[in-house]
Amino acid sequence: MKPKQNINLYKITKGEITMKKFITALILVLSLCLISGCAPKDVNEQGNKPGAENNSDQPVVNIIDEKDAEIEEFFSKYVDTDSRPVAVMIDNDDKSARPQAGLDEAYLVYEMVVEGGSTRFMALYNNTNIEKIGPVRSSRHYFLDFVMENDAIYTHFGWSPQATTDISSFGINNINGVLGSDGHIFWREEKYKGDWHSAYTNMEKILKIAEDKNYNLTTKHKNSIKYADKYFDLDSSKNATKIILNYSYNYKTGYEYNEGKKVYSKIVDNKIYKMQNSNPVEFKNIIIELIHDTALGDGTARRNINTVGTGKGYYITNGQVEEITWSKSSRRANTVYKKNDGSELVINPGKTIINLISPSYELVIE
Repeated sequence: MKPKQNINLYKITKGEITMKKFITALILVLSLCLISGCAPKDVNEQGNKPGAENNSDQPVVNIIDEKDAEIEEFFSKYVDTDSRPVAVMIDNDDKSARPQAGLDEAYLVYEMVVEGGSTRFMALYNNTNIEKIGPVRSSRHYFLDFVMENDAIYTHFGWSPQATTDISSFGINNINGVLGSDGHIFWREEKYKGDWHSAYTNMEKILKIAEDKNYNLTTKHKNSIKYADKYFDLDSSKNATKIILNYSYNYKTGYEYNEGKKVYSKIVDNKIYKMQNSNPVEFKNIIIELIHDTALGDGTARRNINTVGTGKGYYITNGQVEEITWSKSSRRANTVYKKNDGSELVINPGKTIINLISPSYELVIE
């Protein structure tokens, strides 16, 4: 004997439904469809009409294009905001400074040479609660030009004599880990006795002391970088899937294009560069400024980069490159980036790194 079959909680047995009942039920169903509108294109995934109250236990899901959401978040955090950015000097002397923490969360990074053929990063943050940033290192005077360009609160651990003078003369709001109460926002993670690559801080501590020092936490200043409102490809036939920047014999860096993610992964010593949290350092945009560095002439190995003037460069995004020009009329002024036809450079929304490098160093784009 076959078991009885249950369908939609209604038990069906032979002879129970007559033709008359079937026709009546069919008419009722059709009438309900005409009243409520059976076309599935007018209901959402939970069975609700658009704008109607959701009476089910399931949340209404609004499907948003992932790229649009990504761009909207970038603009709300970094572009269409009056929140003042924070700039932090991050060590990159050698292997003792690596891997760093927090560099992968910066929306804008400047990389420039310092003494000894190393580079140092100045990472900019905004509307991001970063729990660990560092190792934090000392200031060099030419980084101040880009602090002012972004109207940033400048965080560093020590300073060169020239930077000391310039921070004072330009009236830069700074937080210096070697001075008084400023040092309380840093902690040490020494790998060995006398390790100077070991000072760390976080965004909560930086903003708290900035508030205690009565620094403005908002700004009306806008950086000269202009962002498109949608992702775009360059009108260029020149590919850029691998970039090599050799600042010195002991520091070789560059970028490798990730076609799937459409970003550039930073490379150091021919390996993808990862932070302490194992995250790679990735950028949507790379701007390269060709600009000479020279000996400072103070009897030390310190360098000077004269950021004021004009020069050539490159803009790299989405696997392509185009030549650009840069100009800066004074140390306080914004850098102006233009395409070769004289029009203003507009870049893709996303994280950006600006490498200032001498044209006498090795630069390969392929």
